[in-house]
Amino acid sequence: MGSASSELHTRRVDAVRAWTSFVDGEGAQSAVRPEILSSWARSGARVSPDVREAPLADESETASIWSGSPLQTAVERVESDLRRTAEDGDLVIAVTDPQTRVLWTYGGRVMRRKAEQVNFVPGGRWDDESVGTNALDLANRHGTPSMVFSAEHYASIVHSWVCWAAPVRDPATGVQLGVLDLSTTWDRTHPIGLATARVMARLIEQALPASAHPLPEAPEETGDPGLVLTLLGQAETRFDGQRLLLNRRQSEILALLALHPQGLSLEQLHAMVYGDHAVTFSTLKAEVSHLRHALGGQLSSRPYRLQMPVHTDVDHVLSLLRRGHVGAAVEAYGGDLLPGTDSPALQEMGEYVAVAVREALLARPEPEAVVRYSELAPYDTEVVEACLAAPGTLAHPVAALLKGRLAAANR
Repeated sequence: MGSASSELHTRRVDAVRAWTSFVDGEGAQSAVRPEILSSWARSGARVSPDVREAPLADESETASIWSGSPLQTAVERVESDLRRTAEDGDLVIAVTDPQTRVLWTYGGRVMRRKAEQVNFVPGGRWDDESVGTNALDLANRHGTPSMVFSAEHYASIVHSWVCWAAPVRDPATGVQLGVLDLSTTWDRTHPIGLATARVMARLIEQALPASAHPLPEAPEETGDPGLVLTLLGQAETRFDGQRLLLNRRQSEILALLALHPQGLSLEQLHAMVYGDHAVTFSTLKAEVSHLRHALGGQLSSRPYRLQMPVHTDVDHVLSLLRRGHVGAAVEAYGGDLLPGTDSPALQEMGEYVAVAVREALLARPEPEAVVRYSELAPYDTEVVEACLAAPGTLAHPVAALLKGRLAAANR
């Protein structure tokens, strides 16, 4: 037995030992992750660890929810990629609704049979109060990618499984539509599993039709302190956790001030926002006045400068690149900086970030990062080709997906 297989076997034995201790009432607090322990407690109040299968929702109701839904449209658009991933890795892939009810599945030969035996099929209810602890429920409940390995599952019927799940959200509204899950047998556990689930979830998100969900009428509240700007791929501003509703020019001005913490003079800011366009200084002052009011007065003059903690995804991506964390940088990179902006300074900054990300990938073409990047730049074949030419890529779980991306771009 190789060292990796031995470590995996030891991990499984430890998980079984902790699970057995818990179900026997002896406790296992020090042996399992907190989110697993919390889920075990919820599961134990409602489900027997010897449950044989997930309960099934009404078949016609499930079909009705799936038919014509945004999720169905998105899955059909990327179904060939999903099926190829399942077949290459002998996985079963599932997509759920927000209640963790399975709406769609596709499986490789071995896993398809295993899935059918436990009702991991359309209509199966996989919330932890129905069938015990699993990755689908954790990802749905916490809104973050989750993994559950072997006996971390509460129900013994899936102790031979490992599952990775990631939320699927409407990019326009942030509404969580459900989760995407990848499952296989525990002995096929691979470090890239969770990243692959995130990639597949993002693939579905990018294929969603125009949002079917209205934007919230009232500002949303979060606990984030200071000013938090999302500028890559979209524009979103939160101040002390509250979403600010700004027009495009106000978003551009705020972005420039955030990216120049030392402050800007009226003339500098005007040139950066408008370039050679014939726009009066009074127009810019009016926009700044609106921003100052929205920020509770925390925007000084002479020079214009923000007077609160500021975080931008631009700074975050560049910081990750400087530290050599290419995969994390690509994951955080949402796309073009304020798409459609005509601010010359922001266009220049956007080009700088895009080139920095691309050059980092060419220098270190990590397969899962290249898959993510190819979603944002589907016609940049050079990065995909560099990745496929790198040692070890052709044996990587996402190699088939990269080949598909390259073929699609060359059509």
